Amino acid sequence: MTTKNDPVRTAPQAILFDLDGTLLDTAPDLGFALNEVLKKYQLPIKTAEEYRPYASHGSMGLLQFGFGSSLERFDKHALRQEFLAIYETNVCVHTQLFPHVEETLARLVEKNVRLGIVTNKPTRYTDLVLAEFPALAAIDVVVCGDTLPVSKPDPAPLRFAAEQLGLAPTQCLYVGDAERDITAGRRAQMKTVLATYGYLGEDDRPELWAADYEIQCISELIEWFSDPFHS
Repeated sequence: MTTKNDPVRTAPQAILFDLDGTLLDTAPDLGFALNEVLKKYQLPIKTAEEYRPYASHGSMGLLQFGFGSSLERFDKHALRQEFLAIYETNVCVHTQLFPHVEETLARLVEKNVRLGIVTNKPTRYTDLVLAEFPALAAIDVVVCGDTLPVSKPDPAPLRFAAEQLGLAPTQCLYVGDAERDITAGRRAQMKTVLATYGYLGEDDRPELWAADYEIQCISELIEWFSDPFHS
């Protein structure tokens, strides 16, 4: 774990996670849905290397990437519905947990750390995904993109998750792979962790996001609780 902006590392009472690009690698199924829509309209499909950095940008972010300037010629709402219909029937074909997620969550539970998910993914698709991964049953609270009237980078969903856990935001850590995650965490007064193993793209400038920590693997979170100096 690399410390960026928090020289005194205090163990949190809860760790909240983004979903896509942090706990789950959903890019293959999202990319499949995108390419099916592109093929329907006889547009060039995208490779995994090309669509992966956009996998946590939501359905419209992916469509904007795939269609480019030609998107303005289409009914965006209709395209989004087509994309979501394809995704819903292929939601967990190739999606998988990132390495070491299962054992890390189990270790955190052993340490009596409360766990949560705060995602911009709509509840309908979040529920479908979570049902496929028993390891995520350890999660205490789930806040989705449509749980509140606002979503990340607004801090309200993170504050709501902390409230549901009976904790102050300052007692929580937020882990995500996108700028909106770090922005939301900082606005909510949570310490933030950038998951560099997620969907960072060439155009991203994570050094400007001011995350408190960076991790290359989720298992690095255990360092908070294995360091006797901070236990």
